[in-house]
Amino acid sequence: MMDHDNDRDDPAAANRRRFLKCMAWAGAGTLWTMHAGVLQARTLGSEAEGDSTAQALEDATFSFVQVSDSHIGFTKAPNPDVTGTFKAALARIDAQRVQPDFLIHTGDLTHLSRADEFDTVDQIMRGSKAQRAFYVPGEHDVIGDNGRAFFDRFGEKQTEGGWYSFDHRGVHFVALVNVLNLKAGGLGWLGPDQLAWLKQDLASRSAETPIVVFAHMPLWSLYPTWGWGTDDAGDALTMLRRFGSVTVLNGHIHQIQQKVEGNVTFYTARSTAYPQPAPGVGPGPGPLKEVPPGQLASYLGVREVRHVQAGRTLALTDEVLS
Repeated sequence: MMDHDNDRDDPAAANRRRFLKCMAWAGAGTLWTMHAGVLQARTLGSEAEGDSTAQALEDATFSFVQVSDSHIGFTKAPNPDVTGTFKAALARIDAQRVQPDFLIHTGDLTHLSRADEFDTVDQIMRGSKAQRAFYVPGEHDVIGDNGRAFFDRFGEKQTEGGWYSFDHRGVHFVALVNVLNLKAGGLGWLGPDQLAWLKQDLASRSAETPIVVFAHMPLWSLYPTWGWGTDDAGDALTMLRRFGSVTVLNGHIHQIQQKVEGNVTFYTARSTAYPQPAPGVGPGPGPLKEVPPGQLASYLGVREVRHVQAGRTLALTDEVLS
């Protein structure tokens, strides 16, 4: 178990305001680093760039990895072996020269909330090198029992509602639950109890504290017609705007999208199971079945985040499984 008592005494914490943004649209990804206020790009994956990238990240104080939407139990096109691709994602993480401090899974661990599916997730995670993993539920994890099986196995049990927070090396992490009591059109919902808890949780934090929020469904109105958003996210974001650096990590839509609002940067993640269509393309959300033969892995991926002390940044790198 990670010590949740935090590292608030880190002397560099008060200066960690600026976030480095990295989006990977193809290949292994692009790493952006901040030097004297200027963004510089490095392509990940090629041998020529490998040493340069490693050198750029040597001053990272810690790193963590985000995975999402493993959908264990799904057996249809375009990926009848979601267990295999989830294992491949974790193997990519295990192969890193410098192991991340922990892993975050942003929901839909399973496809139907079945006990055997949760068993499989647990067994796969036990076989990885991850020293610690944090989870939030997706709507597929709360079918039939309002999330009881999920919270019993993967919950942090800090609050009755399942939401929680922790501190790590000067960064405050907040895990929110927005897949219960969904609103019209399938929009996520936080609810007054969780919002009241969030207000109290943030109250003692300095505006200098970097905040990382993670939840399953997007906390911005990405595409409400498909339920890709959270109905009362605006109330949470109002509380977060006083902080100099806020990063919000979500899953649910199985693809990378980014939005910046002031000091708040939103990122959605690829799935390890299957892609979904772009917002508004096609009749609605769901597995994108028409994936070219042999190309599935290029639609799936993981995200690595490194806290760079010298540059006062968070470096985000997205990698596909191909």
